Amino acid sequence: MPSVSVDSDPLDESRRLVRAQRARVTVPRVRVLAELLAAGRALTHQEVQRCVEASADSEHIDRVTLYRVLEWLVEAGLAHRVAGPDRVFRFSAQRTAVGAHGHFRCTRCARMYCMTESAGMGRLVGSILPEGFTSEAIELTVSGRCADCAAGPQPPG
Repeated sequence: MPSVSVDSDPLDESRRLVRAQRARVTVPRVRVLAELLAAGRALTHQEVQRCVEASADSEHIDRVTLYRVLEWLVEAGLAHRVAGPDRVFRFSAQRTAVGAHGHFRCTRCARMYCMTESAGMGRLVGSILPEGFTSEAIELTVSGRCADCAAGPQPPG
């Protein structure tokens, strides 16, 4: 899978990534992937919709088309989906090949962030699996407070 350059324009980068899938480059696919690339965290369907609507250069993308685009991005390996504790899916750009993947969920603001992937996560899980078991994919969610919430005022308690 092609790597994502953090310094490039999200629209240009999303066009390149969709093209690399040998798929049709459509405005909804490019726009939604660009929003996920620019977000820096996992977004709900509603958050993606708000981002797309707030963009002055974007044509309207209806709710059903947005769901279909998000599903296509996941199937194509350009995004991944994770369910939060509220049972709402969140989507983020898939920056590396699928494998061990972790998320950090802030218990205060409910935002979800992708953690840097490491071979260490895969080795750790492999070391605790029962004899004869093999893993095919790893999703890990760590809960706590994000940097913004941890730096803010603490609730009395």
